[in-house]
Amino acid sequence: MKGVSILIVFFSIFLVASLLIPSPIFPGNLFCAMIGKSASEYAYILSAVFNGVFYGITLWLVFVVISKRFEEEK
Repeated sequence: MKGVSILIVFFSIFLVASLLIPSPIFPGNLFCAMIGKSASEYAYILSAVFNGVFYGITLWLVFVVISKRFEEEK
């Protein structure tokens, strides 16, 4: 259950950060370049959502691995 809250918190942080920071953040800018001009008016929103998903899942996986290591040591 802690993992879900970690995922939601980091997704939200990176979503908001991607929307507020004027410079493009990897990998969202790469994702927007791949979809091209078809969704150019929603590119910044798609980039922010993709950044939130990418970094949220990455940090959630780090949390899971570290918590399992601490549980194994006990």
